[in-house]
Amino acid sequence: MRVRRQKRAATVETIVVEVKRALDEQWLPRIYRDRIRTQRTRAYVLPTATRNARVEIQHTLLGIELKVGRRRLHCPDLPTARYLATFARLGCKSVAVPYDITRISRLADDLESAFHRMLLLAELATEGRRTDFRRNVRARLLSDARREIEEIGAGPTVPQFNQTTRQRGA
Repeated sequence: MRVRRQKRAATVETIVVEVKRALDEQWLPRIYRDRIRTQRTRAYVLPTATRNARVEIQHTLLGIELKVGRRRLHCPDLPTARYLATFARLGCKSVAVPYDITRISRLADDLESAFHRMLLLAELATEGRRTDFRRNVRARLLSDARREIEEIGAGPTVPQFNQTTRQRGA
């Protein structure tokens, strides 16, 4: 999972492709498609924020809040806040949240580590390059991940329950 150091002639696109290849199973949209959207989920709309809005998780007297720019969102628990924070850092508008809250903690761990691994690999691949080149690689990775996640979609607002009300016997 190591990214080869690029020659000086490498373009932003070649470095982005190499980072995606190095991430493989840990590419954020792939985790989202294969492990999140395959389960029963509900759609969650994140607030639109400015381009470089800070994303923070705050512990208040009323519970856990996710602060995106100037907007605060109440979250039921810390794993949900961590889960949503990863997508807010990407700049996604809406995402799917697993309906089964027991699965969110593990997914939040995987998403956070994949996000930071992506940024670290981009940093290593652009080592010794100009700041604007490094910034372009990072921005391209984030926009590609955001675009792919938005193409996959957030799914229905309310999950489908396949239950019959007919009783046996009678």
